[in-house]
Amino acid sequence: MQHKLIPFNEKLRRAALKEYNILNSGPDEDYDNLTFLAAAICEVPVSKISIVDEQRIWNKSVYGAEIQEIERQNSFCDRAIHSDSPLLILNRSESPEIFEMAKGIYDREFSFYAGVPLHNPQGHTIAVFCIFDTEEKNLSEKQKRALKALAQQTLKLFEFRKQKNKLYQVQIKLKEKYRELEKFASLVSHDLKSPLANIISLSELLKDENEGKFNEDTEQYIEYLVESSYSLRNYIDGILGFYRSDHVLEKDYTNVDLRKLLKGITDLYQVSDDIEIAYPDDVMLHNVNKAALTQVFMNLISNSLKYNDKDLRKVDIGFSKNEEYYFFEVKDNGKGIPEEKFKDIFDLFTTLETADREGNHGSGIGLATVKKLIESMGGTISIESEPEKGSNFKFQVKRF
Repeated sequence: MQHKLIPFNEKLRRAALKEYNILNSGPDEDYDNLTFLAAAICEVPVSKISIVDEQRIWNKSVYGAEIQEIERQNSFCDRAIHSDSPLLILNRSESPEIFEMAKGIYDREFSFYAGVPLHNPQGHTIAVFCIFDTEEKNLSEKQKRALKALAQQTLKLFEFRKQKNKLYQVQIKLKEKYRELEKFASLVSHDLKSPLANIISLSELLKDENEGKFNEDTEQYIEYLVESSYSLRNYIDGILGFYRSDHVLEKDYTNVDLRKLLKGITDLYQVSDDIEIAYPDDVMLHNVNKAALTQVFMNLISNSLKYNDKDLRKVDIGFSKNEEYYFFEVKDNGKGIPEEKFKDIFDLFTTLETADREGNHGSGIGLATVKKLIESMGGTISIESEPEKGSNFKFQVKRF
């Protein structure tokens, strides 16, 4: 137990207490277990965790009594927080005037009190772990040690609560900052889309209407302009998709027929004769985020087809499960990915500098979005791949 190391200062003490935000908080089984143990070990009828407020003693936990709040003046706990002793012990026969002054404060007449002051890391006393008896008594060394240990555990609970409250406030601020960033990204992306659409359409028009009129260098410049415009558009769409994925995660969980879900996605792509997509039949997923899972499959299947230079592009979707997870695989016969890039491809804005079938380069946002969605569903994603032979994206989502 940490001893008080600084002179008593009531103003600073109350400021320290305020940081814990514990006054008038609700019942807590963890604290109640400690007061029960104290009463049992020390063989007393009453034990309390008493928070010392400005004018009152408020009990976070009480064993053996009903009163939750008493006046601070003339209370035993007020004496304990001013004491330099790590354990204040009072018996009526030894300190009759103290017990006489406390008369009427408690729900009964006590003749014994023992209190361990609880000091915060800066040395300010914020509370007292105390026990009471209607008869005088002497605590054994083991009982004293046990009482101090229980008081120390109480202080750890206080500190945990304090840090938890701080973390909660940080989370609130981070969420607010994220909302601001999301709003900023959305506004900027929206404002860029209109002039970008004009650049794309006018570049295409310039290219088509002047075909054969420009020299080779000029035509190449126009081609670069068109390609760069499309890359920027994909980049903007990717940013919007990444931030909008948070709203996807807010969707309700439901039962999903995997075959119907995948059929709806694959029907978007199987309009070409060079595409072959296989997926499992007769699989029912229970209590999953359908919107998020759909987004994951759309990204993975789209990548499997875009980054595939084979005459026949194949995608094979696998499924299995155990008691805790649903397991999925999206396997293709595309270009593959070098092993040294496995750890990087899921990072935001990381690209492989590889063009797709149309010659466009990725934005490095799609797989980051996939990872974000999967992890938010309690899962993980990994990859197995070999250049020129294809890739296999394996992921799992938790069963709820």
